[in-house]
Formats: sequence, structure tokens, C-alpha cells
Amino acid sequence: MPKPIIQSVRFPASAAALYELYMNPKQHARFTGGKVKISPKPGSPFSAFDGMLSGKMLYAVPGKLVVQRWRGTHWKDDDPDSILTLRFSDTPQGGRIDLAHINVPDHDHQGVTKGWPKYYWGPLKKHLRK
Repeated sequence: MPKPIIQSVRFPASAAALYELYMNPKQHARFTGGKVKISPKPGSPFSAFDGMLSGKMLYAVPGKLVVQRWRGTHWKDDDPDSILTLRFSDTPQGGRIDLAHINVPDHDHQGVTKGWPKYYWGPLKKHLRK
């Protein structure tokens, strides 16, 4: 079984604001640079980066938690979906996102591990500085 990807990142914004940036398709697309489809409704489809990532929303708690079934378009057909959990919390300096991403296939584990900082955390920090 692949190792989980665990990351924790602090931002100069509240947990509620970070949740909204992730869950609002227009705002999400603004900081990632690709078309996004997302809704907090369980079972609703999710896609990002013009469809390069896709899945379904499993669970959401406004301002606090997102759980998604998630996969890359380049994954093999027999690769199971991964599960992404994002926990949003407030800190004295702003907000924090704690990520747990499990069941990412071995052939893309390194790419996804490096992809979170490159395609999400860095662009989100830059977006918040504007």
C-alpha cells in the first residue's frame, strides 16, 4: 500500500477564508490557473486544472473540512481512487491547512507529493499576498 502524503501549511488568512478559496470554483481557478468544478454537496463531481484532476466530494464541513475521492487523468485504469482530506484550522498567525492524501499510486506518489506545494500551496500564498 502506498505511503500517505501528509503536509501542513500555514497561510496569512483565516481557516474560513482558506476553505472558501478552495471550495469556490472561481476563486480556486484564480489561484491555480485552471478551470475548476467543485461543490460541497456529497457525491458531487470535482475537477481541477482543466480536468487533469477529478473525483467526487465525499464530505464537507464549512470552514473546517473537505474530503474528496480524487485521481489524476494519467493514472492507470486499475489504480484505485485516492482519498484527500483537507482540515482547515485557525492559528494565532492566520490559518493552517492539514492535508492527508492516501492511496496515491506509487508511480505518481512523488509527483503528487511535490505537486501540492508547486501547484497549490505556493500559488495560494502568492494569491493571498495580492
